[in-house]
Formats: sequence, structure tokens, C-alpha cells
Amino acid sequence: MFSNNHHNDGRIAVMCPVPLGFQKSLIESEPDKFYFPPYVGVRGWIGIHLNQVDDKELESHMRAAWRMIAPKRLVDQTEGGRLP
Repeated sequence: MFSNNHHNDGRIAVMCPVPLGFQKSLIESEPDKFYFPPYVGVRGWIGIHLNQVDDKELESHMRAAWRMIAPKRLVDQTEGGRLP
């Protein structure tokens, strides 16, 4: 999910789910890059500031998030779980 200055919070970011147990450690280890997003943070999602992450790392987070929320049959049908 893309966030563009939501409620004037100043963030240009994406929000995505992360595997169980990763949210807290990511946010604590790199608080300038990751944050606890409103609404979906309670469901284990993170916010990623787009000006703090390179394309390769962002792609990695997006692929992992896609694998978590895509229908299992679609993940199974794709080559190694990669995006079609």
C-alpha cells in the first residue's frame, strides 16, 4: 500500500506485511527507514520510507509481502514464488 503524506504525516512510503516477529526488530534496528504504520501496524505491517531504501531492498520487501498475501495457488504457480 502506498502512502503519500497521509494526514500530513510527511511520509512518502509503502506499507507492507512482514513475517511474524520481524516488525519490531526492523523498526528498532532502523527507525529512519521503517516505522509502525497506522491502521495496519497492528496486523504486523511495516512502513518503509521510500527516501531511505534502495530499489533492490524495496523489491525484496515487496516480493516477500506479495508471497504473504497472494493466494497460495498463485504463489505455487509462479516460478519459485516470484512475481509473474
